[in-house]
Amino acid sequence: METLFKIFRIGVDDARRISAAPDPPHQHDYEELIIGMEGKLDHFIDFKTALLQAPLISFVAKGKIHRVIPQLSEGRCDMWVVRFKSEFIPETIFQLYSDYHDYANIQLESGHCYERMVQVCRMMWDEMQLPNPELGIVRHLLSALFAMIEAERRKRMVDLQSLNLTQNHTFKNFLKILEDNYKRDEGVDFYAEKLFMSSRNLNLICKSILNRSVSEIIETRKLIEAKNLLVNTDKTVAEIGYELGFNEKAYFTQVFRRKSGQTPTEFREEMKKQLS
Repeated sequence: METLFKIFRIGVDDARRISAAPDPPHQHDYEELIIGMEGKLDHFIDFKTALLQAPLISFVAKGKIHRVIPQLSEGRCDMWVVRFKSEFIPETIFQLYSDYHDYANIQLESGHCYERMVQVCRMMWDEMQLPNPELGIVRHLLSALFAMIEAERRKRMVDLQSLNLTQNHTFKNFLKILEDNYKRDEGVDFYAEKLFMSSRNLNLICKSILNRSVSEIIETRKLIEAKNLLVNTDKTVAEIGYELGFNEKAYFTQVFRRKSGQTPTEFREEMKKQLS
C-alpha cells in the first residue's frame, strides 16, 4: 500500500466477487481493521479459521498470514475496511500488536458502543472524500476508534492457558519497556535483564507471538518513529538518527534502507508528494 491511510466499504456485490474467487493466504505491509455491520466473515489467521457473524471486529497486524472472505447473511453484507501504515499512529501501533496478536476477531453486540464505531468510520470516510483531507483529523479519529474497540475487547477476553498467559504478560511488559527505551542504543540483553530472563527465552516469546526476533522488533519500533519524525517534523536525517540512538548518519540511512527499501530522504520526499 502506497498511501498512509485508506478506508472503503464492502457491500453485497463485493462479497459475492471475493467469495467467488478468494485470495490465497497472504501478508500485508500495512495494518488492517474490519468493522462488520452486516454479513459474515470467514477469517483464516494464525493458521486457524473462524466464521464470525456481524456485528464484528477484525484486526490484522502487518505481516500476519491471513485471508478474509466476506459472506452474505440473509442476503446482506456491509463492512468498513480501514488500512493504514504503522507510522500513521506510531504511538498506538505497538500496543495493538500486544493486545490483538491473540485476539484478531471480536464478536460484537448491537448497542451504543458499536453504533459509535460505525459513526467514526463514517466520519473518517467523509474526511477522506474531501479534495484535501486533513490526515491529522483522521489520525485522531482512528485512535478514538481503537480506544472504543479496546473497551469492548476487555469485556470479551477469555482466560488463557497458564503458558499463554505468562507469555502474553512478558511480551506486554517487554513492549512497555521498549516504549521507554527504544531511542537508546540498547540490545537484546538490556531488555532481557529488565525482565529477569535470558535473551534466548525473550526471543522465543517474541518469535511465538510476532514471528520476529527481539532485535527485529526494536529496529521496527525505531523505524516507525523515524518515519513519524520524517513526515511530521523538519528535523534533518542526521538529527533523527541521533535521536533514535544512531551515532552515524550513514549507519542510520543503511538500516532505514534495509528495512524500508528507501533512504530516509527518499521516504520523506515520497510522503510529501502523497500528503500535498
